Amino acid sequence: MSTIRRQSIISSGIVYFGFALGGLNTLLFTKNFTPEQYGLTGIFQSLAYIMFPLAGLGMQAFIYKFYPYYHDNLPPKENDMMTWAFLISFIGFLIVISGGFFFKDFVVDRLGGKSPELVKYYYWIFPFGAGLTFYSLMETFAWHLKKVVLTSFFKEVQFRFFTFVLILLYITGILKSFDTFIRVYAFTYLLLALCLFTYLIVTRQLHFPFYRSRVSKKFFKKIVTLAGFVWSGQILLSISTYFAQIILAFVIGMRAVGIYTLALYVGGLVQAIQRSVNAATIGPLSRAWKDKDYGRINRIYQRSSINQLIFSSGMFVLIWINFTDGVLTFHLKSDYLLAKAAFFYVGLKFVVDMGTGVNTQIIGASTFWRFDFFTGVILAALTLPANYILAIKEGYVGPAMADLATFTLYNAIRCLFLYRKFGMQPFNLKTLYTLLLATFGYFVCHFLFDAYHGILWLVVRSVVFIGIFGMGTLLLRLSDDILPVWGTIKKRLGLAKIS
Repeated sequence: MSTIRRQSIISSGIVYFGFALGGLNTLLFTKNFTPEQYGLTGIFQSLAYIMFPLAGLGMQAFIYKFYPYYHDNLPPKENDMMTWAFLISFIGFLIVISGGFFFKDFVVDRLGGKSPELVKYYYWIFPFGAGLTFYSLMETFAWHLKKVVLTSFFKEVQFRFFTFVLILLYITGILKSFDTFIRVYAFTYLLLALCLFTYLIVTRQLHFPFYRSRVSKKFFKKIVTLAGFVWSGQILLSISTYFAQIILAFVIGMRAVGIYTLALYVGGLVQAIQRSVNAATIGPLSRAWKDKDYGRINRIYQRSSINQLIFSSGMFVLIWINFTDGVLTFHLKSDYLLAKAAFFYVGLKFVVDMGTGVNTQIIGASTFWRFDFFTGVILAALTLPANYILAIKEGYVGPAMADLATFTLYNAIRCLFLYRKFGMQPFNLKTLYTLLLATFGYFVCHFLFDAYHGILWLVVRSVVFIGIFGMGTLLLRLSDDILPVWGTIKKRLGLAKIS
């Protein structure tokens, strides 16, 4: 667990630095772009995250599951895993582009009145999606090489830095129009993919032998079956996860998408550590399933649950008590005050998702990955109509409400499956203590400081909550992973004797 903990902590630091840069980008977006323009960048990301599993044809899961078999049985230069992953994903993306051309008239007909901005830049979504597709393949491969920190830097910091530069170029007038801005923005993920590709090639960790190895021949049928089921499940999960912004564009328009995009970004602060934990656990879980080390799997499951719950519940409350004051203090457009209601449901969805641990990674690395497909069907069958119905009834808040309900049920089913099948479950009394501690911290800050506004009270409110929640976490010994980190910090600060 020490390796997972170290990689998770370093990666989380990078992720939060990236979110700080993203916060600056968001501030600049909301001050210098219209909600419709800001919403368009959010739609680009949502559609790209739907596009990449479609184009990937299950290759990300193929790398995720079978890397240990290729690594253990082939020398690096004979490892043909990435050759097939790239080739098949390239074919998949050609199919996606063909589908995009075929359905363009349908999209224009449906969106022309509500979201003309998306219609205008329809074709520019495809290079954005292509970059994410190929970056994600190399990212999964790099996770197995224990390059979690590097991939976190590229995706969380470098991408936002590219965006920051584009925003500055737009504000200063070097990019003459938003039209130029969005066309350049469409290539940012391709540039990111090129950076990671160059690193892997230069360090001689990525090879492309053009023949079929004995491992590919031996596991061919299993690979095809895995890719087929997991591909379908990934598509359903991605559509369910990123459908909200798309349905808002169809039902209401890009202004609502812009408001919801801010809620999603702020909600992403609640979820941020999940990306690092997931990345750090993929390699160990794949190895543990291969070695049938169920004890290690259960330990990873339980620790990931409590660690993620501590971070997500604490971050949710910290944002919630400061949301309105933050919008007013930083003089964002008044439209963005409406994002608070959507954030409430988005943030709680992430708390639930993270509090249930790495169940997706555990199931995906096991021999029961077919279950991913069936739960994905359930999730999509509930999420898509619920998003549409509630978007009509409740406006921009509706999809967030729908996602909270459906993802709670989705995670409950997966947790029940792991408990019934393997006797694994992520919860204990510390789960309850964490939730009670976060609730207590909220009420203290609410009753003491809710009537006060301004930058000073943002700081005071935050410091008091962090003090209550942080000290409570340590005194209650909620996490076996946080205590060693706290011990290291005390030693570095000279607060404890070095034995």
